[in-house]
Amino acid sequence: MVDNNALRTKVIVPTYNGGQVWKVSAQALARAWAATPQVSGVLVVDSSSHDDTVAVASAGGFTVQVIDSRDFDHAGTRNRACATVMSEADIVVFLTQDAILASDASLRKLIHAFADPGVAVAYGRQLPHTDANPLAAHARSFNYREHSYVSGKESKQTMGLKTVFTSNSFAAYRVSVFQELGGFPEKNILSEDMYFAAKAVLAGHKVAYVADAAVLHSHNYTPVEEFRRYFDIGVFHHDEAWIAQAFGGAGGEGKRFVFSELRYLLKRAPAWIPRACLHNGLKILGYKLGKNYTRLPMALRRWFSMHKKYWQ
Repeated sequence: MVDNNALRTKVIVPTYNGGQVWKVSAQALARAWAATPQVSGVLVVDSSSHDDTVAVASAGGFTVQVIDSRDFDHAGTRNRACATVMSEADIVVFLTQDAILASDASLRKLIHAFADPGVAVAYGRQLPHTDANPLAAHARSFNYREHSYVSGKESKQTMGLKTVFTSNSFAAYRVSVFQELGGFPEKNILSEDMYFAAKAVLAGHKVAYVADAAVLHSHNYTPVEEFRRYFDIGVFHHDEAWIAQAFGGAGGEGKRFVFSELRYLLKRAPAWIPRACLHNGLKILGYKLGKNYTRLPMALRRWFSMHKKYWQ
């Protein structure tokens, strides 16, 4: 086992017009930083916000790097930010501006996963925001369970694609492995976190889910936003087909999600069942179109996509 207290850690937060939720998130992060001796600094990479996002970051004592919003890319921006701190860190934690650390101990507990030298990636539990609707609340309870686990190459027979599930809303990476495997793909539409986790597991490393390291993070997506999000997920799985070939597709997990959601809504919010059916139908349609995006004209790809800048 590795001495957890000796793991030098940096936190990286990409921001853009963070608004009120960033103010709450920054305050929680500042408290957790103060309570976590391993963390030597927080780097905020801001995409030229028009509000007080940078001022909030500076008030929290964070280092701020401002980039042109046109230069932001989910994977590439994180790669470049990591490169600026990796000489001073054994662990890098990524947090999004709308993820609020649930306790001052969340950072410490996430870092503790790396006491196991085989762990290359660790991610925390996501709980719904206080304003989460029933669909968003169920999605968090389904994807982020109460019990921690560690997955590796041997897990794919029982866990399938879930073996390499992770989320950069609150995830940490061992810098030596991050360097060894070349970091995130320099340009991709989303899911750079799953891409890296899959590479790490295939290389013999492990992924840790740390249930007691939690953040508040959820989205009340509209049906159209769900369609566009799942179109992008389909694009990702088309372009990175090797992940499904190695770990299995998303179909089985999708069916389990639908039945779990139905049971959840029957007990708690039956009036939301028609809305859930609409969401799920559009998710399936969006995903299938995304998986076949090469057959679509560029204008439709942009219109269907949530991340329109990717197609420029």
